[in-house]
Amino acid sequence: METKKIPLNDIHERLGAKMVPFAGYNMPVRYSSDIEEHMTVRNGVGVFDVSHMGEFKVEGPQALDLIQRITSNDASKLADGQAQYTCLPNEQGGIVDDLIVYKIKENDYFIVVNASNIEKDWSWFLKYNTKGATLKNLSDDICLFAIQGPQAIAVLQKLTPTDLSAIKYYHFDIGQFAGVDNIIMSNTGYTGAGGFEIYVDKNHAEKIWSAIFEAGKEMNIKPIGLGARDTLRLEMGYCLYGNDIDDTTSPLEAGLGWITKFTKDFTNSSNLKKQKEEGVKKKLVGFKMIEKGIPRHDYALKDVSGNTIGKVTSGTQSPMLGIGIGLGYVTTELSSPGTEIFVEVRGRNLKAQVCKLPIIA
Repeated sequence: METKKIPLNDIHERLGAKMVPFAGYNMPVRYSSDIEEHMTVRNGVGVFDVSHMGEFKVEGPQALDLIQRITSNDASKLADGQAQYTCLPNEQGGIVDDLIVYKIKENDYFIVVNASNIEKDWSWFLKYNTKGATLKNLSDDICLFAIQGPQAIAVLQKLTPTDLSAIKYYHFDIGQFAGVDNIIMSNTGYTGAGGFEIYVDKNHAEKIWSAIFEAGKEMNIKPIGLGARDTLRLEMGYCLYGNDIDDTTSPLEAGLGWITKFTKDFTNSSNLKKQKEEGVKKKLVGFKMIEKGIPRHDYALKDVSGNTIGKVTSGTQSPMLGIGIGLGYVTTELSSPGTEIFVEVRGRNLKAQVCKLPIIA
């Protein structure tokens, strides 16, 4: 399958980004170094072009009913201008995708899905749309910029009359931004460093990208690649679809019980409810290395006797802590914070400790 290009592909190449295929798109993985870009976001402000993400509109009198039947969280609780993290459970107890539902107004919802799952998710929505909600796949028409870091609001406030400081976490507003109307400004993010995500029509993307960098010049704003995005989200313990959650992992095993509401019926809810009552056999945990070593995806996790208890789903060297950190599934008995576990790195079992999330707390 041909690798797609995001609308600002040429700009990233001119900025010297190393471009790599990711989720079917040619994406900037880094511009300078992962550590430098990571620290820019933690301490200042950086911009991710994540226009590979997918966006759907769900509209009409049956919109909420469809969302309620296929997502695990309770979208009926959403107020206008509020967003909700949720997932699409499959019939076998795993996860089709994790996503964000935005309530624009009654009968009008905006859905953001992972790039690697756009076609899968779109088919899922169509399959369950048995009552006639209006569905639109806007994925090829929308660009998404994530402006993240403690100085993000100071930069972005120059470009909009909307009071960004009044938009609470997981809320959004639609207004004028950089002279363009109807821009979604969302206080969401995947870094734990604060900031906003800006959804724009691709025809205005270059203008808005340029305006953001002009506004952030004095704060040394920088473009940030997917390499730092991965280390930033891992320090927070945020799941990455395809690594930490997938079609075989249940939301309860993944620590996503908080987005799994049994106040309504949804796909496979009866089996998941039974799983909650009986208890899960494995859990996704965060851990820090005690001995020196970097955990990597699929490395075995062991108990003190050397028995395999699970595997690493995501791992890296934390730029903030200067040690190896990771996420992985372990048996429930060994999932409590403070528990000693071991990571098999190149044939050696290296000591680690289960920790609370976020890992850098």
